[in-house]
Amino acid sequence: MNDRLRKLICSGVSLRRSAILLRISRTTVKRKFEYLGLQAKRELKEMNLKYTPCDEVQFDDQETFEHTKCKPLSITLAVDSKTRRILGFEVSKMPAKGHLTKIALKKYGKRKDERAAGRKKLFETLKPLVLPTARFKSDENPHYPKDLKAAFPKCVHQTFKGERGSIVGQGELKKVRFDPLFSLNHTCAMTRANMNRLFRRTWCTTKLPERLEDHFAIYAVYHNSRLNPAPYKRR
Repeated sequence: MNDRLRKLICSGVSLRRSAILLRISRTTVKRKFEYLGLQAKRELKEMNLKYTPCDEVQFDDQETFEHTKCKPLSITLAVDSKTRRILGFEVSKMPAKGHLTKIALKKYGKRKDERAAGRKKLFETLKPLVLPTARFKSDENPHYPKDLKAAFPKCVHQTFKGERGSIVGQGELKKVRFDPLFSLNHTCAMTRANMNRLFRRTWCTTKLPERLEDHFAIYAVYHNSRLNPAPYKRR
């Protein structure tokens, strides 16, 4: 039953619909979902340690929200450039932007920006998985270099100007012939396509950041082992 649930929630099916398809209660699905999340976090770490440290990494922030767009969340994601293997991720709270800033401040108060701490935590978890002299690729976010160099002082950081999405609603797929961040953007597009709570247009939303962490960990393991398996290169 756990494996059947794992396949469903990594294939764009919501938790409520999973309960209907599996003919079990929503409470059982919730309990199994949290268990699978804990298991996946440990499994993702153990899985990545089986590979030799990679020498080229792509990373960036992917945005979603917690119950309402006035409470956005950032997912800092790192992937192996050559294999599109997910190396790690961190979910962080962030304040609303643009026209929602005043609305969010009035309705929910000041929201702490945890993105910098999330990036630092992610880079620390990448140290056993990435060579100290590796090449890191990202967009031109001005906050990235400082956080990256603090964890990988000997690395090479290569930045690229952000490009427009290919069509409306598909920001990860770029409207260019050659995308220097293709591995990352393609992986982000796959998470949007396979995790119901990350769909561009959906009524299934994240109620707690911890559950988004669970779901992303479950998907990361499924992505690395079944959707995009890469042969092990032993240490």
